[in-house]
Amino acid sequence: MVSRTALVVLVLIGLVIGSCAKKAEDVPAAYVSPLTYQPYNCQQLAGEAERVSQRAAELSGVQNKKRTRDTVTTTAAVIVFWPAAFLVNGDDAQTAELARLKGEFQTIQQVSVQKNCGLQFQQG
Repeated sequence: MVSRTALVVLVLIGLVIGSCAKKAEDVPAAYVSPLTYQPYNCQQLAGEAERVSQRAAELSGVQNKKRTRDTVTTTAAVIVFWPAAFLVNGDDAQTAELARLKGEFQTIQQVSVQKNCGLQFQQG
């Protein structure tokens, strides 16, 4: 039978690991209505796609750094010093912004296809 202390430790480890920040590629796109970009012409869509893509790339770097930091903190908490577990931040407003930007990018792609803009998109 598992001791009560071991069970508590396992539950704490699970909670800490589950609270780590996601990798940027694992952040799902948020829904953005196509109506937002319907009034845009093809040139405006291209400019907006570039702006959204640049900001998403910046936030992806930040998100991946947070993921690495949280993983290191979690490892330290589990192996060395369990109060360090309270330093794990998980996902935050930047994660939400990244999800929104991914949604905007997908919507811009969708609207540009509907308008036959012929734009080439690369998500990185």
